[in-house]
Amino acid sequence: MTARIALAVLLLAAPQDRRPNVIVILVDDLGYGDLSAWGGADLRTPHLDALAASGLRMDRFYANCTVCSPTRAALLTGRYPDLVGVPGVIRTNPAHSWGRLSPQAVLLPSLLKRAGYHSAIVGKWHLGLSSPDTPPERGFDHFHGFLGDMMDDYLTHLRDGRNFMRRGAETIEPSGHATDLFTQWAVEYLRDRRERPEPFFLYLAYNAPHTPIQPPAQWLRRVRDRAPAMPERRAALAAFIEHLDDGVGRVLKALEENGQRDDTLVVFTSDNGGDLPAGASNGPLRGGKQDMWEGGLRVPTAVAWPGRIAPGGRSGAVALTMDLFPTICEAAGLAAPEGIDGRSLLPHLLGKDAAGAERTLVWMRREGGAKYQGRDYYAARRGPWKLLQNTPFEPYRLVNLDDDPREEKDVSAEHPKIVQDLARVLQSHLQRAGAVPWQR
Repeated sequence: MTARIALAVLLLAAPQDRRPNVIVILVDDLGYGDLSAWGGADLRTPHLDALAASGLRMDRFYANCTVCSPTRAALLTGRYPDLVGVPGVIRTNPAHSWGRLSPQAVLLPSLLKRAGYHSAIVGKWHLGLSSPDTPPERGFDHFHGFLGDMMDDYLTHLRDGRNFMRRGAETIEPSGHATDLFTQWAVEYLRDRRERPEPFFLYLAYNAPHTPIQPPAQWLRRVRDRAPAMPERRAALAAFIEHLDDGVGRVLKALEENGQRDDTLVVFTSDNGGDLPAGASNGPLRGGKQDMWEGGLRVPTAVAWPGRIAPGGRSGAVALTMDLFPTICEAAGLAAPEGIDGRSLLPHLLGKDAAGAERTLVWMRREGGAKYQGRDYYAARRGPWKLLQNTPFEPYRLVNLDDDPREEKDVSAEHPKIVQDLARVLQSHLQRAGAVPWQR
């Protein structure tokens, strides 16, 4: 890690006596190049750009999977997702569903409750559709959002003709664009917590910019007026993301107005890379959502904590979604459970650890259909070396990300020992995951 990066994350103040509030903002399918601060020259995302500038931008942060549910499971458990029963997407159609969150898994809100936290999820759950796999039954004190995997329409909020919108256990039929609803509900939650003494954990999980790409008409007009030559598909996605950015801005403004901002650790990230068929950009990275290429896994991420994390920093440390679990625990003064796979990033965020210890990381996904046929495909990384396959039926290839960031050259023949070592890691992981049930 360079001295410049280390200096950018200096510890600015002594630890606070009060446990911090925590907000995790997770968006869905946001491309690595789809924020203006990350190189998206055709978008305007001032609020997320400002959030990144107010803290530490993490340039090599990875989602735990190429798709939704597994990454969400990793965030809330600190574990590799297949070790808690979520190797693939949990869907409304059982024939196409590839997981069930383990009843034995300890979720972050349950742990934070021991430290006096009130925990809320606003937005998309995507880890179960019915009892006992709902947020209120897995530790959250407050749930206002959507149980399902995706919405067929951002205005009707239905999925396969079914309504998965809930407030607690109650089925609700709210009116409005889902992004606006989730923003409004998050703001309402923050206002409700304003005068309460206990700290809060808010998990704000937007459905956007997942398909269908449905920006409100006025946001699409703004983009078309500004860039009339922009292709229609790209203009719609740009407007969709700019609308999302505005929602995040409203949430951050509420924090300021409530006097909560200085006491709050805010994390922003995405559940996987951008969806290329929907018009997403993953910047200089190869591939996109569903791919084990960098474009499917590396996601725009920023962490801000006034008075604790210096503004304007950038980090090249390699980290994953599951690392947020022990990071939040440590910030809250809690010991993370033994045996989790994530590692706390807090020392790095506070400038006490410039790079973090090197480790070997694993990604996997299980999926059906003709391309995957119900099987798994994997990637593993140690240092600059990455062993990967993009379907279960293709051979592994080895790339060196330092020499070949576009992952264009397979160097497995030149480095058989590295291939062998990483293959052993994958085999060991498969043996661990083989003991974990993922179906009801």
